[in-house]
Amino acid sequence: MSFKLFFAGILTLSSMYLQAKSLPGKAFESYVRKQDSLMVEAYKLRDTLTYNKLLDDFVIRYEQLSKKDKLNFKNYYINAYYNLCCTYSLLNDKPNALLNLEKSITAGYSDYSHLKADSDLDNIRIDAKFISLTNPLRETSDYLYILSKAAQYNPDEKQELPPFTYQSATNPNLVALRKAFNLDSIAGNGNDVSKILNLMYWIHNLVPHDGNHLNPEIKNAMSMIAECKRDNRGLNCRGLVTVLNECYLSMGFKSRFVTCLPKDSLGIDNDCHVINMVYSGQLKKWLWVDPTFSDYVMNEKGELLSIEEVRDRMVNDKPLLLNPDANWNRKVSQTKEDYLYSYMAKNLYILECPLNSEYNAETKEAGKVTAYLQLIPLDYFKKSLEKSESINNLAKTTLVKYKTNNPAVFFQVP
Repeated sequence: MSFKLFFAGILTLSSMYLQAKSLPGKAFESYVRKQDSLMVEAYKLRDTLTYNKLLDDFVIRYEQLSKKDKLNFKNYYINAYYNLCCTYSLLNDKPNALLNLEKSITAGYSDYSHLKADSDLDNIRIDAKFISLTNPLRETSDYLYILSKAAQYNPDEKQELPPFTYQSATNPNLVALRKAFNLDSIAGNGNDVSKILNLMYWIHNLVPHDGNHLNPEIKNAMSMIAECKRDNRGLNCRGLVTVLNECYLSMGFKSRFVTCLPKDSLGIDNDCHVINMVYSGQLKKWLWVDPTFSDYVMNEKGELLSIEEVRDRMVNDKPLLLNPDANWNRKVSQTKEDYLYSYMAKNLYILECPLNSEYNAETKEAGKVTAYLQLIPLDYFKKSLEKSESINNLAKTTLVKYKTNNPAVFFQVP
């Protein structure tokens, strides 16, 4: 069964007894939470007669909703059929289990990994129809499989591309940042790896992650930290890495922030994640640093890894370790299964960095040109490496994106 998916992205809901006609918006919320609860009970009792009656009533009311309200409650619709499939499967009624699985997938169910792992489906998993229904989902939601198909780059690709640049720690803004927050004391007197991690932990603890709101318009460390303190607010992952990136630059580290993007062949995944890559002179390599989850990644020997190494190890099924204190907002611990093999496996398909790593890099200012480089695998369905350029007439800014298939260009040593 898929309990957790019932509540994904849905508004807070409550009780049941309302008129059977069209129940828009909040009125439907009350009904659907109770109906969901009753269907779960029917699932537990393996009572398909009651479940089908509840589902029929739900479908009638759901079909009367507006297009917008249908979208809001679509997960309930999808999972109602999925869990009825589970009920029939547990009863070893294969025809009805497969019928309702097909209805769920047709409605939008796409979690291939859950389909392969859910013990409720053991009775139907080797059935030819199950395989034919679920195999197409692998191409869009089995993230490790998708990433493994994206292993190939083109190291021989040669293009005239602008170089990556890193603002000097002597820049007045970076000098002021370093002094204002006493970053030398925060970084400590240890080696550069120790300093890199101490600064990550500091940002993680100083500013909470808030993925539900946009970042402030002025996007530099001094301004964003002040605004977060003043308004008791947090930053999304892009804001956190922007602040940390400027702290690293102010301390003389070569650092970039990296937008990690999914393949998104269906055009429906608006999610991405942004992390830091910072160069350790001690280890002579880039390091994976993520202030949102206060994490770094290691191999089986405990050696810190780069983004490139983590991606390669995922593709080639090599061991990975996550630091044991990785967490979200000091509330939820992170595991390598959820963070690396699910979330980041999805988001390591395309990588993107600003070409100029500097203070105030993404604050919109009239006349400003911001350039990025994307690393794209050969598997990607958009093959063109042609430069793109877009102009924001309102802000009077220009966004330029370069593309490469050559990882040596993207991960070049500073």
